[in-house]
Amino acid sequence: MSGSDPDGDPETDTAEVPGDEEPDDSDEPSAVIRPEWRSDLLLVAKVVLATYVGFFVVGVLSGAGVNATVGTIQSITFFGAIFALGALALNLHWGYTGMFNIGIAGFMAIGAYTLSIAVASPDGSPAGFGLPIPVGIVLGTIAAGLAGLVLVIPTLRVRADYFAIVTLGFSEIVRLSVQSRSLREIGDTAYGTGGGQGIRATPVDSVVGWLFDQPIVGDVGGVLIVIGETVGIASSVLERGIYTLVLILFVIAFYVLLTRIAHSPFGRVLKAIREDELAAKSLGKRTDRAKIAAFALGCALMGLVGTLWMGSRTHISPDNFMPLITFYVFVALIVGGAGSNTGSVIGGFAFAAFIFEGPRFVRTMVRANLGTDFPRTAHGAFAELGAGDPSALIGYVLYQQADEVRYIVLGVVLIVLMIKRPDGLLGHRKEIAAGVDLSRRGPVADGGRPAVGSDDDSASAGTGTDESAATNGGDHHE
Repeated sequence: MSGSDPDGDPETDTAEVPGDEEPDDSDEPSAVIRPEWRSDLLLVAKVVLATYVGFFVVGVLSGAGVNATVGTIQSITFFGAIFALGALALNLHWGYTGMFNIGIAGFMAIGAYTLSIAVASPDGSPAGFGLPIPVGIVLGTIAAGLAGLVLVIPTLRVRADYFAIVTLGFSEIVRLSVQSRSLREIGDTAYGTGGGQGIRATPVDSVVGWLFDQPIVGDVGGVLIVIGETVGIASSVLERGIYTLVLILFVIAFYVLLTRIAHSPFGRVLKAIREDELAAKSLGKRTDRAKIAAFALGCALMGLVGTLWMGSRTHISPDNFMPLITFYVFVALIVGGAGSNTGSVIGGFAFAAFIFEGPRFVRTMVRANLGTDFPRTAHGAFAELGAGDPSALIGYVLYQQADEVRYIVLGVVLIVLMIKRPDGLLGHRKEIAAGVDLSRRGPVADGGRPAVGSDDDSASAGTGTDESAATNGGDHHE
């Protein structure tokens, strides 16, 4: 491409530099960063399908049975959706904005308890308001968002680890508050949280029942249950499976919402805050307002996750919201890669399949092949091993201590990730803060505006020679 020199001679051309080609019409739309949703959808489908096939083949060949194997796959899908939802909500805080929120369990508890109190029967103990389930879900989401708003405003200037301590403390305050006797029953009607006993017969069995009362879901569910029973799959597994399909729809909705946010001007401000908040402020961006909005929205999504999780249970208690839940969500995001929505989905599913439910599935296979008569102590297991019976030690480790083996696997996975893939499976695809691809060297990057490093920048820096232009990115004078 030619251009005039500073003296105005139109015949004088600058030296050609690799990458300095005339952009065609197809280059301009590609300058805007867009999600590769087709390839991402295919990637997620490959991971899920490979996991399903692997678990089904291993389960059937090991003698675990079709019903147990399908139940495990359903549990993997359910918890994969829950952890994917939590990781996506956390990605808005940590992956996009750089806000270190480790109070996820607290906001999930606010959403779940609000739902429970809203939809519980007025005649129950503790009593509820008997509202419809959709209304309770909306109220739980709003309550968690308001709690996040109340928390973030006074702690806005707290940075990094100190902000994490504040959110962790808030989560524990929520858990201990719903556990306290003073909130167990309030007023003459005995509204409350149920204290340490929690709340029973709340949304939970009624959520699945409410789904089956709907015209389309109820008809399809009835047909699936009849088909499942003919092949040996329990109706309870199929009912949970239909509820899991609803969770998958929420995962898709979360993904679309957060992807749209990420590629909006608001999302670019959030990513600029993550990279350098001071630089974003110097450009006139109102970072405080952006952080408040992002934190409140992320907390509302976490509250929605809590309502959806408790929608599959018959009992809600403070023990469901221990800080370990926050740790699980963080691990799911770390496995997938912070800053990537697709990584959040894959990380949540991989965590649920191979870390959370994997050891339990191994226990199922051990029970099917070796029984359940194993020593309950390490001393007894090693004593029988010394007597020549290795199955006792195998049964003790993989059956009696299956839940503890989960933490060992978790630690090993984290160590391997820190060494081999510190950015997670898809952390290398972290979305940049710019709205255009700054790596392009053409003179036009977005709608006729000069690209970074063009002659306009060189002229403003006081350089007017071709050598300086080439040095500063291979651009030319116009």
